[in-house]
Amino acid sequence: MMPANGLRVVAIADADSFVKWAASLLGGVPGIRPHLLVVRTPLTASVAQERSALAGAGLDPSAVSRIVFGETGPWLEAQRPDVVLLAGRGPFVRLMGRVIDSLSHRPVTVSGLPGMAIPAQHGALDYRRYTDLLVLHSHREERAFAELGRRTGVRMSTALATLPFARTGERMLSRERAGVVAGLAVRAGGVAVAERPETRVTVRPPAKDVVFAAQALVPVGREERAEIAATLVRAAEADPGRRIVVKLRARPGESETHLERDPYTQLLPSRRPENLVVSYDSMATALQTAAGLVTVSSTAAIEAVAQGVPVIALDSFGVSKSLLNTVFVGSGLLGGRSEVVSGRFRHPHPDWLRDNYFHPEAESTWWERVEQLVALRRAGSLPARRVPSARGGTLHEAWHRASVLGREDRTLTGTLALAAGAPASKAVSALRRRREASDGGTWADATTDYTIEPNPFQDSIRR
Repeated sequence: MMPANGLRVVAIADADSFVKWAASLLGGVPGIRPHLLVVRTPLTASVAQERSALAGAGLDPSAVSRIVFGETGPWLEAQRPDVVLLAGRGPFVRLMGRVIDSLSHRPVTVSGLPGMAIPAQHGALDYRRYTDLLVLHSHREERAFAELGRRTGVRMSTALATLPFARTGERMLSRERAGVVAGLAVRAGGVAVAERPETRVTVRPPAKDVVFAAQALVPVGREERAEIAATLVRAAEADPGRRIVVKLRARPGESETHLERDPYTQLLPSRRPENLVVSYDSMATALQTAAGLVTVSSTAAIEAVAQGVPVIALDSFGVSKSLLNTVFVGSGLLGGRSEVVSGRFRHPHPDWLRDNYFHPEAESTWWERVEQLVALRRAGSLPARRVPSARGGTLHEAWHRASVLGREDRTLTGTLALAAGAPASKAVSALRRRREASDGGTWADATTDYTIEPNPFQDSIRR
């Protein structure tokens, strides 16, 4: 075990979902000295998004700094953290890994994904393979990434954490909701979600809202997204006594982790029922008055289950890896648009919970593993997992940097790399998509929880 005064742990993030995940993950570890660096990229959370992400995370806002990329290395060199949590999309993690490689004092590096990671994707593993530890959030994810590593030859250590948004120790629920979740826990063998004092009860406004957790990536097609918007209108019209809350992550002008091409603000009619509203509050706030949550595959479903809020995971467009909703097979949460309109929400099957994000807290040993790695690093027994140089040399390195930083990279090499690399990258991506369309590869294989081919989403970091 580490000394009582705690380890110096720094998270480095940019996009809103990673800021929320990193702050919540560190906020759940007692005794450490945490800090969060928010690095400026095209995806960087705004001040308002940051405030929402930190709500209830357990990390003091004074322990957050906003910096530019060029300041990251000197900041880390001066602070000499024991552990660095790299919290961003794959190319961001790779770029920050090169910053770590330049430090005279090498910390233990940890990486992870900010929500449900089924299917386990090759890119997600490959970009993070040079960190010392990959944090996963369910036994199912552990098996999926282990099999993916075997199939692709990528070997790295993983450890299990409780998904921060599935923790409820600091949240107070009504007696009715606490009873529902506690009942599920008893039948599931005592999952962590129910570990709360039964006497902590607070008065909340009536739980009447139906919250829709919008996603940028799924469904991809404009027609499908328009169908969801129309469903929300019908749900509002069917019961004027309830609010239909469209929970969005980014206000106009803000960025989010993934690129949204057809935002719901454009798909909803300009003249709509008064009880159909748009919200930019945190999901924790939205769930306080929620009678049910609707999503295609958002991690908000897990956050809702943790709060005893029933869910409908939309299967109106199918259940497939490309919709990122195969994780809900067997959960009992899948349902169609008509069930949203009629308000027929449901709680998950107990047998699904333990394998999918609601394992006992004692099985979340990621921090113990981090402490072991720190001890090994201090003893000189933990080899550095250095990010290899780009195969194309200096210009390729500049492309890696500029593709993450966008306009924040003001170097000449970055400008040249983007000018040359952007068209080439677009052509390669188009070729890959044509190849994948012929057979679908592992993305079309419903029998596994991993994929090997690049993901089918056109989701560039450059905005």
